[in-house]
Amino acid sequence: MIKYLPTLFLLLLTTYCEAAIVKGLVTDDKNTPLPFATVLIKGTTIGTTTNAAGQYQLDIAPGSYTLVCQYIGYRKTETTINVDATTQTINFTLLPVNLQIREVVVKAGGEDPAYAIIRAAIKKRAFYQQQVREYTCMSYIKGTINMKGMPEKFLGKKVDKEDMGVDSAGKGMVFLSESVTKISSRLPDKMKLEVISDRKSGGGLGMSFPAVISFYDNNVSAVITQMGPRGYISPIAENALAYYKYRLEGEFMEDGRMVNKIRVIPRRKHEPLFAGYIFITDNDWRIHSTDLILTSEYQLELMDTLRIRQTHVPVSGDVWRIKDQVLHMGVNKFGFGMDGNIVNVYSDYNLHPNFPAKFFDNTVIKYDSAFDKKEVHYWDSIRPVPLEVAEARDYHQKDSTAHANKLAAMSGNTLDSMRRKQKPVKVMDVLWNGVNRKSYFRRDSAIVSHDIKLTGLLQALKYNTVEGLVLALEPKFNFNLGEEKQLKVTPYIRYGLSNTHLNAYTFLTYSANSRVRNRYGRNDWVIGGGKRISQFNPDNPIDNIANEFYTLFLKENYMKLYENWFAQLQYSRTFQTNDRLTAGVRYESRIPVENTTDFVIFRNDKKQFTPNHPEDLANVPFNRHQAFIVDLSFRFQPGQQFVELPDRKVPMGSKYPTFELSYSKGIPNVANSVVDFDKWRVSVFDNMNFKLFGEFRYRLTAGGFLNDRNVQIPDFQHFNGNQTFYNTRYLNSFQLAPYYRYSNTAPFFATANIEHHFNGLLTNKIPLLNRLKWNLVAGSNAFYVNGQNNYVEAFLGLENILKVLRVDVVAGYQSQDDTRVGVRVGFGGIFGNLVRFNQ
Repeated sequence: MIKYLPTLFLLLLTTYCEAAIVKGLVTDDKNTPLPFATVLIKGTTIGTTTNAAGQYQLDIAPGSYTLVCQYIGYRKTETTINVDATTQTINFTLLPVNLQIREVVVKAGGEDPAYAIIRAAIKKRAFYQQQVREYTCMSYIKGTINMKGMPEKFLGKKVDKEDMGVDSAGKGMVFLSESVTKISSRLPDKMKLEVISDRKSGGGLGMSFPAVISFYDNNVSAVITQMGPRGYISPIAENALAYYKYRLEGEFMEDGRMVNKIRVIPRRKHEPLFAGYIFITDNDWRIHSTDLILTSEYQLELMDTLRIRQTHVPVSGDVWRIKDQVLHMGVNKFGFGMDGNIVNVYSDYNLHPNFPAKFFDNTVIKYDSAFDKKEVHYWDSIRPVPLEVAEARDYHQKDSTAHANKLAAMSGNTLDSMRRKQKPVKVMDVLWNGVNRKSYFRRDSAIVSHDIKLTGLLQALKYNTVEGLVLALEPKFNFNLGEEKQLKVTPYIRYGLSNTHLNAYTFLTYSANSRVRNRYGRNDWVIGGGKRISQFNPDNPIDNIANEFYTLFLKENYMKLYENWFAQLQYSRTFQTNDRLTAGVRYESRIPVENTTDFVIFRNDKKQFTPNHPEDLANVPFNRHQAFIVDLSFRFQPGQQFVELPDRKVPMGSKYPTFELSYSKGIPNVANSVVDFDKWRVSVFDNMNFKLFGEFRYRLTAGGFLNDRNVQIPDFQHFNGNQTFYNTRYLNSFQLAPYYRYSNTAPFFATANIEHHFNGLLTNKIPLLNRLKWNLVAGSNAFYVNGQNNYVEAFLGLENILKVLRVDVVAGYQSQDDTRVGVRVGFGGIFGNLVRFNQ
């Protein structure tokens, strides 16, 4: 304990004495500022990092200290200072390290001396990875994003530069935030982040979550998973020698230790690999610092470059930890150019925190009750990285504008401005783009709005063989009722020109967030009624666009419809854990309809449209009848983790799969209902990321009818077939199966949908595909009802085509038909998955 007394005494002084300011500039021998250099008090982790202009500032208690300044590739410099109550300026000029080259004899076929160092570091990797079983530390984070340029138009629409906060040239700072977070960690996988304070220029949540990157891990996956779902192989991973080449650039002495500068060279492109430099100390073979970079050539997605610079310093005895970490990002895509920095400064390491029992619970990130209420003088007093001129200006301008807008909202000036700012409705909006209008008003010193959305008339046109040409208007009204309550009114008006039927109905959805004993949740009530047209399969296996294409051009009418007068009432409770309970009742008076038109664009007398009644269910009659049905369902995911805000908890996922249970009861003799059945279903699904080996996704389902005394076609167990060229729901469909051939009322069925996304594991070795970043996906879909009713298909495809598309070749074995082979196109890849999940 005696050896820790000076550090403890210093910490006490820092806490209880009035701090003084030590500031200055760090430059090289040519007077060029050194950005993100490390400045700290010797023997402690109290310190700071210079900003991009090489400026630093330290608030420390009066006393005598040794100030240390270091920068990757430069000689560490120390100076002794006496701090009093006045501000002192201490500048540092760092000289490049004089690298010494070992005198070694490399024989023909021999290897660079770097390999011996790397092998020694690999042997020590697991030791350093597990050396500290648990710890706490403080992390200061500053994040900035600057636009370097943007196009005038994107996807045919004008880019509103004013709304993005940039100048007419498309340049300017679009994001600036700071935060202070306490990190608590315990091996092997426990972590809790406590956000003490958070600030974002102009208001809102900033970047509060430290990216804890450890190169002692075999797979470095702390960088955002979306940038590289496979993670990235550490230069000192167990198998690193199979992926990297190394070259010893030289060595230098620092504090009596020999430090080796080793260049890291990927053996081949298109693997998830780093390039750059890693510095390894002699004899103990630990990481001294890193300057490593990821690029789009090495499976970095969304960005062009990501540079990771770390400095490690002694914390206690033989323990070193990261003192500062800088992530520099560069993007230049689709005419948008931007760069950004995320600076992390770590301090106050405690290697023996003695966490209380149950400290690590399901709350992973917790915000202090006053995290966003800190005044400017607080940030000026704790900020370890001085603001640059542009950053100070951005804070001043955006915070002042936000404050002015708040005052103006109270006075009504901004309200009038926002009303006037809405763009006028143009002819193309009415015909194609649609109309979106907001009605602004003031409530509780804030501006809120009601929304009205109208679909473009041309997009409202639909076509099928039952109704012919259809005009389907679907306006949407969203009313903000305050206190986290909303009312959505969605009327539907649909008229078929061929069958001259008018269908009109309305849904009212009332949503209210609620709190019961500090547990947050949401209640949704849905009531609807009217007359509508529906597909026999309520999952709507074919959409309007696909059906229109196949009907008008290929004379295939896959969509099978019936009309119904209906009334529906449904209640849903979404719990704080994101589990969801749904209960509802619905009544339908179902009416059969027939084809009324055979219009096609390309006439084909050799083909005829099939009847509207599904051909595969021709032996099942469908006459007008009434149905009264009760539906219950429950979805839950155990082990949910949370972000805890001052007023609520927000779920953020779990490592366990999601389960869904549903039950439907057809009740006879209520309002002339004839249906009488009991139908159940259980599903489990999950996405499992195996890093370098790709991602495995699955959905398993079982169900059936406990009672099938009277089951009408809309209540059958339908499997989502697909007879079109494209697919949109990969884990809930069968890509080659007919839509209604396997529909049944069996007491038991089981389905399995599995697919593995290799994410470049194999295609990165194929010359053309690795440049295009097209990734392999493979899987199988199957269902089983009985020996005469089963189906299996296997597929192999490529995804991430243009970042959006996926193409599969599918072979399907069908118990009631010959084996088929087909091609299916859909959404898949970095952006394609986002499009598909948001449908």
